[in-house]
Amino acid sequence: MAVDKVLLAAPRGFCAGVERAIGALGWMLRIFEPPVYCYHEIVHNRLVVEAFEAAGVVFVDDVESVPPGRPVMLSAHGTAPEVLEAARQRCPIVVDAVCPLVTKVHHEIRTRAQRGYQIVYVGHRGHEEAIGATAEAPEAVTFVETPEEARAITLGDGPVALLAQTTLAVPEWEAIAAIVASQTPNLWQPGRSDLCYATTNRQAAVRALAERVDAMVVVGSANSSNTRALERVATSAGVGHVERVNRPSELVGPFEGIVGVTAGASAAESVVKDVVAALAPRLGVEEISVLEEDEFFPLPPDLRDLIGALAGVVAVATGVSPEGALPERESAEAILAALDTRHR
Repeated sequence: MAVDKVLLAAPRGFCAGVERAIGALGWMLRIFEPPVYCYHEIVHNRLVVEAFEAAGVVFVDDVESVPPGRPVMLSAHGTAPEVLEAARQRCPIVVDAVCPLVTKVHHEIRTRAQRGYQIVYVGHRGHEEAIGATAEAPEAVTFVETPEEARAITLGDGPVALLAQTTLAVPEWEAIAAIVASQTPNLWQPGRSDLCYATTNRQAAVRALAERVDAMVVVGSANSSNTRALERVATSAGVGHVERVNRPSELVGPFEGIVGVTAGASAAESVVKDVVAALAPRLGVEEISVLEEDEFFPLPPDLRDLIGALAGVVAVATGVSPEGALPERESAEAILAALDTRHR
């Protein structure tokens, strides 16, 4: 490869929801003896999932696969109400690691359905987030994935709510939203877009790089909706050569000139560094920042209560104060690095 320079997009990589989910599963491994069970992949990143599997996490696609009496964690993508109830019936401890921004969409669907709205939900069929969200009120939801489907739907005379999967590419969301809006005068949308901050910010950073690069590398997994959206945004912005990789060994190339590098919201910064090292830019790296992120989501309430109770027991037994038992800012990178060190 003859790469002159790497332009590194900022923001990139782990978002607050992913930080929260990885942190929560890390705590489950500290509290309980393996195997620890998790309903669906905790986040859509192959390397993260492999790291947790090596540490003793078993990912299942059916809560019936969890042995009765064992604790279970639910993934960051959100869970259908009936699955959540089944988990609570089967497992003594259920920790829901759903991203708060996905929870917001679940709430919007329930609320609008109860008020008699026809709900148009824009998302990717088969994605766990879309499955969990639309299960809140399936009888009220019309699912739309493409502009063609949006044009073909029939909207009644009553109120219509337009909601979305949080990880869509901004252009595809805007195109479908415009079509739906043109079909009814009774459209309601949330005051703040359902597309999450990490989705829109990372796509903005890719667009800022696009006009300056000869190629783009997107770090992340194929089943990550927000990662694939970064690919599409880069291509639509005119980048001629775009590759998505889980790890440096997957780079194909050839790469020449200036290469942009970004990462989906579930991809680790350590992998980004490895990719940059593999590209070996002779003139170094320049970070292009479009804004700074400072979002932070605390650990799930059920897990915080559990940690607090355990800390209280230790305090009674040892006389040591339980203060500091919740390392709120412990990074996902640190948790994954500790897993890697422990299981080499």
